[in-house]
Amino acid sequence: MTPAVKQLEKAGIAFTLAEYPHDPRSPAYGEEAARALGLSVDEVFKTLLARLDDGRLAVAIVPVSSQLDLKALARAAGARKAQMAEGEEAQRATGYVLGGISPLGQKRRLPTFLDASAEALASMHVSGGRRGLEICLAPADLLRLTGGRLAALARG
Repeated sequence: MTPAVKQLEKAGIAFTLAEYPHDPRSPAYGEEAARALGLSVDEVFKTLLARLDDGRLAVAIVPVSSQLDLKALARAAGARKAQMAEGEEAQRATGYVLGGISPLGQKRRLPTFLDASAEALASMHVSGGRRGLEICLAPADLLRLTGGRLAALARG
């Protein structure tokens, strides 16, 4: 059981888990999850970490069908600029491996922003804390558990 699943269970949140055999050669974890589980790339979300120009790390959750707009994330976080965090830094800060970073159950709570497209969904999928494990939950529950905010973060 991952820290993400433990957090959901402790909070009494309704969720489901979906597992699939992860292919270590897959370069795009989110698209792999959508394909393996027969889901739309608009309902599977990737968890990305960015370093803001004030030194803070921030979590951005965007559909795997899109790219993160770093300027939009910076604005949402009250910073001037943002750049993607290095992989090792993201792993250290969250306690998860790349491709398995969940927005839930991270080592410490970071400012978290969910793309506004999630608001239209009844449920969404995020990483369950390891490659090959996805959590399906309501966007409102994800925001409540992470202390996150909605923001227009996706482009393309």
